Amino acid sequence: MTRTLSTRITNLTPGGSDGWEVFYRARQMAESGADVIELTIGEHDIRTAPDILAAMDDAARAGHTGYAAVPGTQALRDTVAARIAARTGAPTTRDNILVTPGGQAALYAAHHAVCDEGDQALFIDPYYTTYPGTIRGVGAQPVPVLSRPEHAFQPQRADIEAAADGATSLLVNTPNNPTGAVYSRATLEGIAAACDAHDLWLISDEVYDTQVWDGAHLSPRALPGMAERTLVVGSMSKSHAMTGSRVGWVCGPEVVIDHMLNLATHTTYGVPGYIQDAAVFALNQGKDAEERVAAPFRRRRTIAHDLLARQEVVRAAPAQGAMYVMLDIRATGLGGVDFANRLLDEAGIAVMPGDSFGAGGAGHVRVAMTVADTAFEAAMTRLLDFAASVRP
Repeated sequence: MTRTLSTRITNLTPGGSDGWEVFYRARQMAESGADVIELTIGEHDIRTAPDILAAMDDAARAGHTGYAAVPGTQALRDTVAARIAARTGAPTTRDNILVTPGGQAALYAAHHAVCDEGDQALFIDPYYTTYPGTIRGVGAQPVPVLSRPEHAFQPQRADIEAAADGATSLLVNTPNNPTGAVYSRATLEGIAAACDAHDLWLISDEVYDTQVWDGAHLSPRALPGMAERTLVVGSMSKSHAMTGSRVGWVCGPEVVIDHMLNLATHTTYGVPGYIQDAAVFALNQGKDAEERVAAPFRRRRTIAHDLLARQEVVRAAPAQGAMYVMLDIRATGLGGVDFANRLLDEAGIAVMPGDSFGAGGAGHVRVAMTVADTAFEAAMTRLLDFAASVRP
């Protein structure tokens, strides 16, 4: 007898092309020796700082290699809580913090905490690629809420409310991947009002909170009345170039964190102690260390804007934060997938079609600013030359 797999796991990412074939093809070409500049995924072109690695090594050699406390070490929970309290003004203690194996595990745990089987869970489109699958993974139904380029990809309260009847939660991401939008206070107040009116849990993915080029990051947890209905996802990955260390957190009401601790006991069983010690060390280096990690993306955003200003074919969404530029290529007459495939074949530049991130990304491509400045400038120049050459 042949046993079948669960529908939940086989339907995490259902149906058809999602545009990631461009990424896989670019990797294959590069591995075969082709000259390809990859501007696809959000991986730093620098690695974790040597002093953070030294702190990790010291902690491991000192013996912090056994089981660590499942909710996280007291030192890391206290450090994260103090960081959040300082940045939001909202009272925060270790009892509001659960340490997780990266931001992805935090997203999964947060949805498990607030969604029952069959619940509708809203998320903003364009979106980070794992969002719908994460929601399906907890047995809920993902429901996209479109944000539009004519609104600079700022979600509108009316659009959220139009989808909110019967929903349980809303997932937002600011600074945003893929669009680079940093949600304004007005946008976040609209989101908060919609959550209050429809009794939605708000899950706020803030892993790019140290990469803000225009304006300021505002956590919705800081808004009046929102701390009790908001779960904030954070991570060391983007702020400290610790992507492979897999250390993140959820910040939320104490009663929710208590139940999420029980979930962690039955799933991940915590994060290695020596990695948590390194995270404490990294966070205690302060904003200067975070700015050193963010600085290359700030420079490259300026490079991109300068090049874009010299031509009239490609337009950029306001790249206010994060390590990406979202480019509107509709004037070329090509869709995002066709543009990305031809750009790879004809110019050796790999970018992600906007369609990879949902319907709201159609007619766009996402450029990750994740190669050295000179290579990035050369790649952007070739991209813009290609766009001009195919424009009708």
